Amino acid sequence: MNKNRLFHYTVGELIEILNTFPADVPVLTSGYENGFENIQEPVLDNLIHNPGAPYYDGEFQPAGEADGKAFQAVVLARLVRDD
Repeated sequence: MNKNRLFHYTVGELIEILNTFPADVPVLTSGYENGFENIQEPVLDNLIHNPGAPYYDGEFQPAGEADGKAFQAVVLARLVRDD
C-alpha cells in the first residue's frame, strides 16, 4: 500500500494480495454511514457471526480467544481518517 498515492490499491495489486489467502475463505468489508474510502491492507481475521448486532456494529464481529464458533475471513477494512 502506498499512502502517498490518491488510491492505495489498483485491481491488479489487490488481486496479487488476495491470491496469498486461502481461496475458500469469505471476504468482508467494514462500513457505516455513506461515501467511500481507500482500504487498509487486507488481513485474515478470526470472526464470529452475530446477526443480532445493531446495524452500525455490523453482523460480523472479532472473535474472542476461546470462541468455538469463530471462522476466518479476509477483511477489507476502510481507511479511517481522523480529521
